[in-house]
Amino acid sequence: MLYYLFEYLDKTMDIPGAGVFQYITFRSALALILSLMISTIYGKKIITFLRNQQVGETVRELGLEGQTQKAGTPTMGGLIIIIATLIPVLLLTKLNNIYIILLVVTTLWMGTIGFIDDYIKIFKKDKQGLKGIFKVIGQVGLGVIVGSVLYFNPTVTVIERSNKTVNFNQTEAQITQSPVEIKSTITTIPFTKNNELDYAKIIEWTGDGYENWAWLVFIPIVIFIITAVSNGANLTDGIDGLAAGTSAISVLALGIFAFVSGNLILSSYLNIMYIPNSGEMTVFIAAFVGALIGFLWYNSYPASVFMGDTGSLTIGGIIAVLAISVRKEMLLPVLCGIFFAENLSVIMQVAYFKYTKRRFGEGKRIFLMSPLHHHYQKKGYHESKIVTRFWIVAILLAIVSIVTLKLR
Repeated sequence: MLYYLFEYLDKTMDIPGAGVFQYITFRSALALILSLMISTIYGKKIITFLRNQQVGETVRELGLEGQTQKAGTPTMGGLIIIIATLIPVLLLTKLNNIYIILLVVTTLWMGTIGFIDDYIKIFKKDKQGLKGIFKVIGQVGLGVIVGSVLYFNPTVTVIERSNKTVNFNQTEAQITQSPVEIKSTITTIPFTKNNELDYAKIIEWTGDGYENWAWLVFIPIVIFIITAVSNGANLTDGIDGLAAGTSAISVLALGIFAFVSGNLILSSYLNIMYIPNSGEMTVFIAAFVGALIGFLWYNSYPASVFMGDTGSLTIGGIIAVLAISVRKEMLLPVLCGIFFAENLSVIMQVAYFKYTKRRFGEGKRIFLMSPLHHHYQKKGYHESKIVTRFWIVAILLAIVSIVTLKLR
C-alpha cells in the first residue's frame, strides 16, 4: 500500500525522497525492521493473550529432561510470525506481483491448517489434532494451486539468453540483446555446469506436443515438495528455537537467490536464470526473516511460547514455495538439510522398526528416539547445545547452497 502511495507522490508531486520506495533493497530493509519491531513489541501482547485464553501446550510424556516444565507454555505462537510477516508485506510490496500473491496465499492457507490442528489439540483436548489425512489434503490443495499458477499464469516466465557471463561494465541494453522470454518448467540442477533441467523432458517420449502436457509432471512435483518441506519443518519444531532459527538461515539464503534471480545485471553476471518480477519476493523474505528472528526473542530457551503447527506448517510451506519460485527446489535437501535429516530419521526409524519386528519378532530402533533432535536429547545433550550445533550446520549448508551460484 505504501509502495503505491509513494509511487503516486513521486510521479505527481515530485516529493524528494519518494522515489526511494521503487528500490527493492530499501523496501526489504524497511520490511525487516518493521517485522522485527512487530514481532518483538507486539509478540509479548500476543503471548499474554494466549496465556489468558489458556492456550497452553499439552506435552506427551517422552522421558526427556525438562519436558514436564514445558507443559502449559502458550502455543499457537506462529500467529506472531504470520502477523509480523503479512503487515510489512501488505504495506511495502507490489501487491499485484504474482509471486507475492502466491506467498500471501501460502501463508494464510498453511497458517489456517496449522491453526485448526492446534485448536483441536488445545480446545477439543485431542492430542492427535487434525487427522493426518486432512493435513495432507490441505497440503496437496496448496500444491495444486501453486503448481497451476506457476505453470499457467502468463506472467511467470524466465529469460533465455546465451550461455555466457557478462561483466558489470556492460549496459542493460547490451545484456538484454536478443532475450527470449518464455513460459517454461525449467529448473536448476545444483553443482553441474549445464545446470538446467526441463521437467517437460520427462515426458518427451510421448511424442510431438509433449510440452503441452508438462503440467502433469510439474504440478505433482510441486505437491510433493510442499508436503515434504512443510512436514519437515513440523518435525523440526521439537525443542526451543530449533525450527525458527534454522528456518531463518534457510530463508535468508533464499532471499539472496530471489534477489540475484530477479536482477537483470546480477543474473547475467552469475550466468543464472533471470526470472522477471521474482526480485519482489526479497521484500517478503526480509519481512519473514524479521518475523522469525523476533519470534526467537521469545522462543529461545527457555521458551515463553511455542509456534505450534500454526507456525511450523506455515514456515515449511513458505520455504517450499520460495524455492520453487526461484527454480532452486533441487537445492532443498542441502539448503534445508536439517529438515531433510529430521524427516529421514523418522522414516528410517519407523521402517527399520517394522522390518525387524516382522523379521525377528521384536522391533529394533536405529536412533534412541526420532526425530533426530530427540536422539541427542536422549544421549544427554542440553537443548541449547543441540540447537546451537544445528544452527551451525544450517549456516554451513546455506553457505554451500549460495556457493552453487558460481561453483558448478
